Amino acid sequence: MQKFFDRLSRGLGSYFKLAPYLVSQSEAEQSIREGVTFRGTNIIILIIAIFIASLGLNTNSTAVIIGAMLISPLMGPIIGLGLAVGVQDYVLLRKSLRNLLMATLFSVATSTVYFLISPVGQSHSELLARTSPTIYDVLIGFFGGGAGIVAIGSRSKGNVIPGVAIATALMPPLCTVGYGIATWQPHYFLGAMYLFLINSIFICVATFIGVKLMNYQPAPSTDPVRARRIRRIIYIVATVTLLPSIYLTYNMIRQTRFQLNAERFVKEECVFPETQVLASSSSWTPQGRRLTITLIGQTLPKDSLVLALSSKLAAYGLKDTHINIVQGASATPGSMNESELVGSSLSDIYQVSQAAIAVKQNTIDSLRNIVNYYCPLNHKKASPTS
Repeated sequence: MQKFFDRLSRGLGSYFKLAPYLVSQSEAEQSIREGVTFRGTNIIILIIAIFIASLGLNTNSTAVIIGAMLISPLMGPIIGLGLAVGVQDYVLLRKSLRNLLMATLFSVATSTVYFLISPVGQSHSELLARTSPTIYDVLIGFFGGGAGIVAIGSRSKGNVIPGVAIATALMPPLCTVGYGIATWQPHYFLGAMYLFLINSIFICVATFIGVKLMNYQPAPSTDPVRARRIRRIIYIVATVTLLPSIYLTYNMIRQTRFQLNAERFVKEECVFPETQVLASSSSWTPQGRRLTITLIGQTLPKDSLVLALSSKLAAYGLKDTHINIVQGASATPGSMNESELVGSSLSDIYQVSQAAIAVKQNTIDSLRNIVNYYCPLNHKKASPTS
């Protein structure tokens, strides 16, 4: 049995041997160092990529945004930071930090100018997706950075670097930061900047770990005390950056679970003989949790219905949720907000119903006119007989 496990471990271990597939440390370092500098053509390409990404966000075009991410050279100084910490090259560390800061400032300034002059000021889903980072964005940045450093150190590059650029999505958050500044919306600015920091820091951390796993040797003139101090700073910054994303993920999971429970509650409990659920919407705000149910058909006693449904909320994990019932005259499109109309479907139903009522009313009026024409005395009160 021991021989079997030894053979199995050797067989599996052969799949993870890196040395035969890696370029030399000097070759990998040269490739990374060339991408750190942001001058001349690199800065022009970055500005163009920011304009393209801003256009993609403005028009809500995923294809355009992906194209901008493929063009952007923004990952260079971030990978350089990870390498600098891994090999303890503090000249490269300062250079990478300086160039990352300049690239960030140019990117934000470019996107701010674009959104200031853009005639379209409405935010779209691609913009909104850049303002609520979670632990999943941390994992994307970390594993993306890991794939990036392994690809740079590998003899076979493949399509890894373009894939990492798309997956980690460094450009869209910076464009959203510019949008937040241009439109004076702090939540866009703060959320997108936090997402950019998450991506940058955890790409850097993954690069540092990859450098260690590939056994890159530190610079000859290394100060061990200084190296430990910088590593400690990196760990602290990564931890501080991670904590808010955990909290945001927890809130996201709670809200998602609340919405799923609300949908299940409406589906299972709101079943009535001559009344149907036309629409339902749930919301979780700092003011409380709210479930709005729009009914069509026979009007039900609202207070009794709310009382009966409220008693069943706890069984669905919806305790302390306020139920609002909309029916009858209050369910007309003029009195409901957009979330209660369920898009254009309810408007279409209302318009068809109104058109059918108008046709029937015209028919009734026509028949009444005909009757009045041929029987003018039909509506006069008959004289009493003698």
